[in-house]
Amino acid sequence: MITKLFLLCLFVFIAILILILNNKSVAGSSYTYLALGDSYTIGENVALFENYPYQTVQLLRKSGYNMGAPEIIAKTGWTSKELKEGIRNTYLQSSYYFVSLLVGVNDQYRGEDPEEYRMVFEHLLQQAIGLTGNRKERVFVLSIPDWSATPFAEGKDRSFIKEQIDRFNQVNKELAQRHGIAYLYITDGTREAGINNKLLASDGLHYSRKEYANWAGLLAEHMMRTLA
Repeated sequence: MITKLFLLCLFVFIAILILILNNKSVAGSSYTYLALGDSYTIGENVALFENYPYQTVQLLRKSGYNMGAPEIIAKTGWTSKELKEGIRNTYLQSSYYFVSLLVGVNDQYRGEDPEEYRMVFEHLLQQAIGLTGNRKERVFVLSIPDWSATPFAEGKDRSFIKEQIDRFNQVNKELAQRHGIAYLYITDGTREAGINNKLLASDGLHYSRKEYANWAGLLAEHMMRTLA
C-alpha cells in the first residue's frame, strides 16, 4: 500500500515537473524585454501590437514562454545621440532579460559622420549589455533598414542612400561582433519594399505589419535559442 502511494506521488510530481518545463517558465514569473530604437521600433503608422517588439513577444507567448509586454524607448526621428539622451531621461528597471537595439537611419538621413555614430553606438551597446546584467547572449542588434527602396526616396540619390546605409551597418555590425552580440541582418529584406508595397505602411516610408513580422520571427528565433 505504501509502495503504491509512493509511486502515485512520484508520478504526480513528475507530471507537474514536465508541465513546468513545457511552459518554459515558473508560474508567476515572466521574461522582460526592452526594445531601444527609433520609428522602426515604435512601428510608425501601424498599430502598437503590430510593431516588431510586440510581434516578437506574441511569438514567444505562442511558444509557451511567459513574456511580459515589451518596454520600448524609441521615438520617430531619433538619432543614436537622441536615443542615448532618451535612455538617460527614462526610469528603467535595474535589468531586463532581453534587450534589442536598432538605431542609425536618422544619423544617415541627417548626414552624420559614420565614425561619430560608431562612438555613440558603442556607448548604447555597452548600456544594453549592462541592462541584461552583462549577459551578452541576451542582447540583439538589428541592422538599419534601407529607405532608399521606398517611395519616400523618389527624386533622391537612391544609390548614395544605399551606400550610406551599408556604411552605417558596417559600423554596427563590427561593434556587435566585437562584443560578441548577435547581429540580425534585416536590410536586404527591407529592400524588397521597392517591388512589394505590401511591406510598406501607408506613409510609403515605414514598414507594414507584414515586414515587421519578418523581423519578429528572426528575433524570436534567437531569443528562444537563448531560453532553450
